[in-house]
Amino acid sequence: MEAYLLEWLNLGLRWAHVIVGIAWIGASFYFIWLDNHLEPARDPKLAGELWAVHGGGFYRAEKFRLAPGELPKTLHWFKWEAYWTWITGFALLAAMYYANAELYLIDPGVMPLSKWGAIGIGLGGLVLGLAVYEGLCRSPLGRNDTALSVILFLLLALLAWGLTQVFSGRGAFIHYGAILGTIMVGNVAHVIIPGQRRMVRAMSEGREPDAKDGQMGKQRSVHNTYFTLPVVFAMISNHYAMTFGHRWGWLVLVALTLAGALVRVWFVMRHKGRAPAWVWIAGVAFAAAAVFLAAPKRPAQEGSVAFSDVKRVIDTRCLSCHAEKPAFQGLAEAPKGVKLDTPERIRTQALQIHQQTVLSKAMPLGNLTNMTEDERALLDRWYRSGANVK
Repeated sequence: MEAYLLEWLNLGLRWAHVIVGIAWIGASFYFIWLDNHLEPARDPKLAGELWAVHGGGFYRAEKFRLAPGELPKTLHWFKWEAYWTWITGFALLAAMYYANAELYLIDPGVMPLSKWGAIGIGLGGLVLGLAVYEGLCRSPLGRNDTALSVILFLLLALLAWGLTQVFSGRGAFIHYGAILGTIMVGNVAHVIIPGQRRMVRAMSEGREPDAKDGQMGKQRSVHNTYFTLPVVFAMISNHYAMTFGHRWGWLVLVALTLAGALVRVWFVMRHKGRAPAWVWIAGVAFAAAAVFLAAPKRPAQEGSVAFSDVKRVIDTRCLSCHAEKPAFQGLAEAPKGVKLDTPERIRTQALQIHQQTVLSKAMPLGNLTNMTEDERALLDRWYRSGANVK
């Protein structure tokens, strides 16, 4: 019953995370779009205005250069979408990757960590990543957007490499995304909202708001929009072992980070009416590079294999989880419904067995059952020779 309830907790957190994430990303993308579509206004106090039609009605949006003459009675804030996205995301990280660190976070073949050691490194990475980013943005370098972008990219590439030297591929990718997500919500909590509060307070006290608050908020909002697609990729990558399950996983992560950021750059530039083709071509090129890097390169091996040998490996290394009634503590059902307890089921899942145990080496999770390279080679020969179960 405990495992069953944990599955529902996992599902509920994942569902909530997606819901609030959509709300946050949707609002963020809309306001970036709105900012880039503003047209000149007659009122010199306005930075621009926009007319739009949606849902059967007409809308008029105005943006003030600094602030209106007086505050309205009702002022809408956009913050809880971001806060709840991080809260649900961290809860999901804890429920899945920290509670089951031996399965999802630790790979003894990468670094033999204790459970609490791995959790400590993960939490420390979230804090350190935010601190380094904040330090850079608040330093003189923060006034040069181009130089700041280059340094941030180099540090993200170093982060991707470093995480894959400590955690399993799955754990490294999810922490890369979690660090970016923490930076994004930090931008809202530490810069955007406090700046807006100072602007509102200044108006309520009859003072002119400091333009610096608006400039800093705009810079962090732009950073967030470029981080969004790389974060979304990192969050869904755990379902696709070919991205993280090999030694070049960190380069795949870097390439798809660039691809996602460039896609967003192209859309932002298109909103402004100028989107050169090289931007999306570069994005496609980086995505293609990721596909190439992740492609399996193991050469075919000759020789037939007795199914009895294959079944012995599967029974020893895989069956504790992938059975009608899993023996592994905490599992109420076979992961993703994959069951390998009969020859027919093994034959049906032959492609997945080959991809997960041979090509990506993502299974067994954390290699808890100590599958050897010789056993992986045996499964490789079995699959390439026709995956016979007789």
